[in-house]
Amino acid sequence: MESLGDILKRLTITSTLTSTDASELGTPEEINCAICQDIGWVSKQLPFGHPDFGAAFQCSCQESKNSNSRLATLQTLSNLGPLSSITFESTSAEYLNSAQNPEMFQKALAEATAYGNDPTGWIVFTGPHNSGKTLLAACLANEAIQKDLMTYFVSVSELLDHLRGAFAPDTDSQYDSLFEQIKSVPFLVLDDLNTNSSTPWAHEKLLQILNHRFNYKLPTVFTIRDPFDALDESISSKLQTNGEFSKLIEVGSKSLLTNSSLGQVPSQMASRMTFDKFDPAGNSSSNREQQNALIQTLNGCTTFAENPEGWILLTGPNGSGKTHLAISVANELEKKNIDVYYAFVPNLLDYLRASFSPTSSVNFDSVFESLKESEVLILDDLGGESSTPWAEEKLYQIIVHRHELRMPTIITSSLSLDELERSKPRIASRLVDGMVVDWLPIISPNYRDQRRIN
Repeated sequence: MESLGDILKRLTITSTLTSTDASELGTPEEINCAICQDIGWVSKQLPFGHPDFGAAFQCSCQESKNSNSRLATLQTLSNLGPLSSITFESTSAEYLNSAQNPEMFQKALAEATAYGNDPTGWIVFTGPHNSGKTLLAACLANEAIQKDLMTYFVSVSELLDHLRGAFAPDTDSQYDSLFEQIKSVPFLVLDDLNTNSSTPWAHEKLLQILNHRFNYKLPTVFTIRDPFDALDESISSKLQTNGEFSKLIEVGSKSLLTNSSLGQVPSQMASRMTFDKFDPAGNSSSNREQQNALIQTLNGCTTFAENPEGWILLTGPNGSGKTHLAISVANELEKKNIDVYYAFVPNLLDYLRASFSPTSSVNFDSVFESLKESEVLILDDLGGESSTPWAEEKLYQIIVHRHELRMPTIITSSLSLDELERSKPRIASRLVDGMVVDWLPIISPNYRDQRRIN
């Protein structure tokens, strides 16, 4: 699949009123249309407020193309890649029976089908990871292509990363053109709009895109896996218009994660625990050996964040920075649209015990499978729990499953490896496997202890 940068460069909007000769621009020989540069659509230079300001129009060169060629072009430019084969027909037949909540997914599928038949306004799919949101969004993108609409599908984090790169002074990309293309494309899908992906600059760019598309009533599809009320109010107010322009559709079961903090990094922790805010110098009493150990641990965590493979075991006294580093990794992985399941072990075991009750509204098997199968799992404060044999067995099963399949996992503990071997010998036998686990001990004193000795 082409990179986002390559596709955006090909999609750059050109003006129908430009008089520059194609040869003056150094147009490659393979470009057949000097008006649209073979993109197939153009925008007009019109004053702000004109009904057609910012709108896209089919280039005259498209009139001579047959429908099959036009369809192939739209699919190539859509950025859908392997998702270009997903349709409503295949989704209803192949996915419905395996959906997290078949009843909710069936209703969402019906709403999506209706929107696909008449793509006006916005539609927003909300739900936990793996609930089918992106699947429905891809169906709508392909349906729009079949209706001869220029369509663009992109994850929000990928889009913002590219806009930041295009904005850099040393880049060859034309930031203004790329930004205008995204704002004005006739049918846009913004996948995985989340609460933890933007700097103030990126947030402002995203808001400008939303404002433009809102003002000009351009069809837009969103998917959101965070709780809707966690979104910034300036964004949520645009997405929630009581059905007049934007429709919110729930996909998947809310009972698994969306009603519980289990699995999610608490927002206050995510905002303050980043790599930028981690001080490898330790507190004021840290010596050179302790500082070097902190630097080594920080480097190990940043490497894992760049390429999450294997396990990391962070051990050290309370307040030494273990959780800070684990959450910092989670923040970086979230930016890459990698699913991270965070669990504070004492709370996790309480939650599993409660969900196993016959009267529980939460499905134990679903929660247990989410822990075992998440892309990246963070188990915070192993050894700090007061566990029953049953809970200990469940925790062991999770660790064995992920260890045997080499699934990326981060574990923090205030116990040393020797203490873990004495208190949890079966679990510790997995943690000492140097072929899988990168043990990063922290020997520096408590960060929180800022007392000075006079």
